[in-house]
Amino acid sequence: MNQVNKRHLATRGLLFAVALVLVYLFRPLFHPIFYDMIYSPGAFIFWTITLLSVTFLWFLPPFDVTDSRTSSALAELSEDTDKDQMNSSAVVKLSLVGIVVIVALIIAGVYAVPANEFEERTLAQQTMNEGEAIESFPEMNADNARIAPKPVADTQTRGSVSYRQYRLGTSDIARMPDGRLAWSYPIQPDGTRNMLFENQQGVLLSDMTSMEDREISAFDDTSFEIGEGMLLHRNSEWNLRKSDFWAKYQDDAIEFVHDGKPYMAYPKTGHEWHLTPIPHTTPTWEGVALLHPDGTIDQLSPEEAQESEILDGQRLYPLYNAERKMSSLGYREGIINQLGTIGSHKEEVEIADLPSGAGNQQPFVIDLEGEQMSYVTALEPYGADTRGLDEVWFINSRTGQPTFFESNKQTLLGPERAMGLVRSEDSRTGWGDNFFVVEPIPVIVDDELWWHSKVVPTDNTDITRNVFVNSETEEAIALTSTETVEQFLAGETVDPNETVETEPSEDENIDYYIVIQDDDGTVIERIPVKPGEDPSVNFVSSDEIKAGEQNETSTG
Repeated sequence: MNQVNKRHLATRGLLFAVALVLVYLFRPLFHPIFYDMIYSPGAFIFWTITLLSVTFLWFLPPFDVTDSRTSSALAELSEDTDKDQMNSSAVVKLSLVGIVVIVALIIAGVYAVPANEFEERTLAQQTMNEGEAIESFPEMNADNARIAPKPVADTQTRGSVSYRQYRLGTSDIARMPDGRLAWSYPIQPDGTRNMLFENQQGVLLSDMTSMEDREISAFDDTSFEIGEGMLLHRNSEWNLRKSDFWAKYQDDAIEFVHDGKPYMAYPKTGHEWHLTPIPHTTPTWEGVALLHPDGTIDQLSPEEAQESEILDGQRLYPLYNAERKMSSLGYREGIINQLGTIGSHKEEVEIADLPSGAGNQQPFVIDLEGEQMSYVTALEPYGADTRGLDEVWFINSRTGQPTFFESNKQTLLGPERAMGLVRSEDSRTGWGDNFFVVEPIPVIVDDELWWHSKVVPTDNTDITRNVFVNSETEEAIALTSTETVEQFLAGETVDPNETVETEPSEDENIDYYIVIQDDDGTVIERIPVKPGEDPSVNFVSSDEIKAGEQNETSTG
């Protein structure tokens, strides 16, 4: 080896070492690349070929482009390269790297197709092996209904706070100290300067279990050393990746309060390899990262997270994993069975569609009896024209244990049809122009599945009413108070007329009177009801009436 080559190798070796140190110091930036290299077959092939080739060419001594045979060979590799550039060894190496990248992409892409199919098949088999069939639906927690939809909660909550240097981040579902469910928000810095120098200032919880006078609790006197909306090394994601590099944090942060102190929890997703019939991976649950305000991160295993007093009652299992398991169930009868052209689609299921504007997505998060949050997914038979439910899956948000209820060919309505029934029951409302039906959530009442939707104005400033549609009978019940919603979910007989009082009549031609009162109990009007009449009183806001009248005028 001549002196020039030795000097070249020494220089390249030193620069390579510096590059490795920089990559290590800034490893959170490279986390997606390295994680996929280890746990994604296609990415493993692409990055392995590319990085090994680049490293080899980096240390390879410069080409002797003055040699005629070398020049001829290089010309064949780079026909479109300008003749002047052919004299540069660096340009030749870059050309070779380009060729390697293209080849690596082709090989990785070809392999990824069957690997992805086997990933779905294996995940479906795992889910079915873990799943336990149940004869009846689980009981609901009637005190923790999801009454306030996310768009309304976001609008009302953001309109009730006043932070000059901060804003509310992405909301998620958490449990409040008293057991109620809430939309939770990080109070994070707003603006580039503040994101660089200011800290997340606690969390905010917005009660989702009430229509009237909803409680909004701001725990904004605790500064987080690392947190949401903070840039560079102070950002929570940066530090999570440093703390556990070989995990993914696919879910949004769960903000909550324990003993008056705010925390954030991040469910962790990992992957495991399967070598047969060809190497592929499937997602796993790696535990929870618990972030303290002082910047401490507790990396907890699933068992440690379940035993944590701080995390008691909170969601632990990643929503991402739950969605992946449910979407894989179309492969449970095999890969060929679900193929579009040659597949028979026997017993194939798919996640039920939600109409545009629904405002949520599956899996749904609901609270079951005993304050056990569950991820619920409604599955329908494969096919463009099938909208009836085939199965309803429940995944325990703390253990990841799946259970499922089979309809056994019983016709159950899905969320899309249920939302359509809500609109069709009230033709006077200006749907789309003035009001929306949003957030259909599955609830169980007396072992029957109902779809719980909310009617809200287009500006998301209020909740007009909660509407329940029976998935079997198509019965629709509209309720306009928290009390009646809770009574309904508890299985009690609920009068949709709610606050309407009645009084007997001494007139034989009048069966009774409907007495309408205001909030102070003052009688506004008495409406006579004759024998044989069965009136139904619906509470409709003046805005809805005006919208309906305008709609009738425009269409008339």
